[in-house]
Amino acid sequence: MTSPSRQMRSALLHLECTHCGAQADADLPHGVCPRCGKVLFARYDLDRLRAALPRDALRGRPPSLWRYFEALPVRHPDNVVTLGEGLTPLLPLPDLAREFGVRSVHVKDEGLNPTGTFKARGMAVAVSRARELGVRALVAPSAGNAGAALAAYGARAGLDVHVILPEDTPPGIVAETRAYGVHVQLVRGLIDDAGRLARQLQAEHDGWFEVATLREPYRVEGKKTLGYELAEQLDWSLPDVIVYPTGGGTGLIGMWKAFEEMEALGWMHGERPRMVVVQADGCAPMVRAFREGRTGAERWADASTIAAGLRVPAAIGDYLILRTVRESGGTALAVSDAEILAAMLRFAASGIFASPEGAATLAALPHLRDAGVLGPRSRVVLFNTGSGLKYPEAVGAALDLARAARAGGRARRPPA
Repeated sequence: MTSPSRQMRSALLHLECTHCGAQADADLPHGVCPRCGKVLFARYDLDRLRAALPRDALRGRPPSLWRYFEALPVRHPDNVVTLGEGLTPLLPLPDLAREFGVRSVHVKDEGLNPTGTFKARGMAVAVSRARELGVRALVAPSAGNAGAALAAYGARAGLDVHVILPEDTPPGIVAETRAYGVHVQLVRGLIDDAGRLARQLQAEHDGWFEVATLREPYRVEGKKTLGYELAEQLDWSLPDVIVYPTGGGTGLIGMWKAFEEMEALGWMHGERPRMVVVQADGCAPMVRAFREGRTGAERWADASTIAAGLRVPAAIGDYLILRTVRESGGTALAVSDAEILAAMLRFAASGIFASPEGAATLAALPHLRDAGVLGPRSRVVLFNTGSGLKYPEAVGAALDLARAARAGGRARRPPA
C-alpha cells in the first residue's frame, strides 16, 4: 500500500502526562508516565501544523489514515508500516433513523480495516513508531483483535512479537494470530491477567517493549484518526451523538483528542458530539463509575460477555474515559448479551456484518431514545469496531436466538 510522501514531516513535539502534566522526550521509548504511572499523550506543534497542512491539502492524498501524517508521531515516512488501514466507509442507515425518530444514523464500519477491526489503526502507528525508535521486540496482552493486529503489523515490520491471550479467546482469532508467525501464549483468566504476564515478560527480557492499551503513547494516535476521518467525511461538521463500544476506551479517548486538535487547527465548526459509552451488562465498570459520579472505575468482578472486546474489567484510561463522557455531556449505559445478538442480525439486515462489540452500539439506541438523549434533529454515528466474520460462534448464537424466538422456544445459551 502507498506510504506517505517523503516530503511530509511530523509536527510531534514531546510526550505529556494526562494526569500530572510531566513532559517526556518523544524520541525515547516510553510506556506510561515515569512520574505517576498514568497515560502519556503525544503533543504537536499545532501552529506549525496549521501552516503546513491546511485541510484542503488533504484532497488527493492516499486513502489511508496516513493522509494525516503531519498530525501523527512517526518522524519520517520511510518508517511507516502500513497495510492500507483507515478511511473506512461512513454508511447512512435511513431505516434506523426513521425507526428511532432522529435526523440521521450512520455507521462507521471499521470491519473493513486490515485484520478486520479498528485495532489495525492503533497497531499501525504503534508498530511504526516503535520500529522508528529502534525497538526490535514487542509484547502485548489482548482480548483477541489487538493481538491479531499486532501480529500482522509486527510481521510486516519484521519485528519479534509476543502476544498474550486469555485461553477462551475466540479460536478463529487465536489461529489468525498464530498464522502471522508470532509467539502466542494463552493464560487462564481475563485480559488484565494477560497484562500482568506481559509486564512480567517485559521486565525479564532486555529490549522487549509493551504495547498494551494506553500503556504506550502511540496506539491512541492511530485511533484518533477515527475522529479526523469522521470530521472529513461529514464535511467538517461533527454529529450530535457518537455511540462507542468501550472496553479499554482507546478509540473514544483518541477521538476526543482529535477533536481538540482539529479545533486548534481551525478545521472544525460547531459543537463537539456527546460521547456515549456502551458496555455489556456483564462487564460495565465505566457505566457503574459514571452513574456513581466517580472519576475512576473499580475492577469489575466475574466479567462475562459474548463481546470479547468489551470484557475488560479494569482500564488504565478509566479517568480519561469518564472525563470525556462528562466533558461532552454524554452518558454511559450497558446492554445485555441477548440485545447484542439481536442487534447483530438487525445490522445484518442493513448489510452490515457487525462484531458483537459494534452491535452493542445499535442495541443502545432504544435506551438512548427512551432516556431522551436522542431527539428529532439528532445526527447519530454508531461505531462498528470489527467484522462479524471474526465471531462465528456469536453469529451462530444470534441465529439460534432468532430461530427460537420465531418458534416460541428456547435457544442455547450464548457463549461467554
